[in-house]
Amino acid sequence: MNRGGGLFSEAISQRIGARLAVGAQKRGLAPSVLTVFNLGLGCLVSFVVIAAAGPVADGRIWAWPIGLLALVGWQLAYAFDCSDGQLARVTHRTSVAGGRLDVLCDVAVQISLVAALAATAEAQVPDTPAWLLAAFAGTWMVNLVTSVMQGGEQAASMVTGRSLPIRLVKLVRDYGAVIALAGVVLIVAPQWTIWFVSLFTLVNAAFLAASVVFSARQALRG
Repeated sequence: MNRGGGLFSEAISQRIGARLAVGAQKRGLAPSVLTVFNLGLGCLVSFVVIAAAGPVADGRIWAWPIGLLALVGWQLAYAFDCSDGQLARVTHRTSVAGGRLDVLCDVAVQISLVAALAATAEAQVPDTPAWLLAAFAGTWMVNLVTSVMQGGEQAASMVTGRSLPIRLVKLVRDYGAVIALAGVVLIVAPQWTIWFVSLFTLVNAAFLAASVVFSARQALRG
């Protein structure tokens, strides 16, 4: 039972998650077990990236194995995040506590991922402005907050179209696509992480500003 998430997430992450959910259901696993798998794997991969940031920047170890680990590990962790909700809905094992655990684990994983990218950017470019890393961390949470707000009666979208061009544009805020791009950057050219951080910050800051205006207009209309 696909919950969406964007073109990339629907085509790849949710499909992998569906297979993980089927495997978990056959083994009698609870949805929260998959949630914990997401937490453990996501944070572990981020820890390795953080620990390797300095050695990679110094040339003491190759960048591509660390980047490949990040690309595969973060995607698999996200697939587990996709699978827990699917399993819960199909087996009718949804609960308030399970939903809360899911959100808290998502926050923890994304904090670790942001820390990994920030550590890499700073290691590659030591004079990276502190304000940029702080803005990057703050605007990254925009994705998480808006995804939580998509549920319920008050959910709304500034652009509701489902045409391919619109969905391609929305890839800039598709979590699966974003972490895939981050992994590719870490593989190919970790020194470009500073540009990834800058671009992501600009895109999400613009989205936040547009969302505030959109919501304000909706509120003023009553």
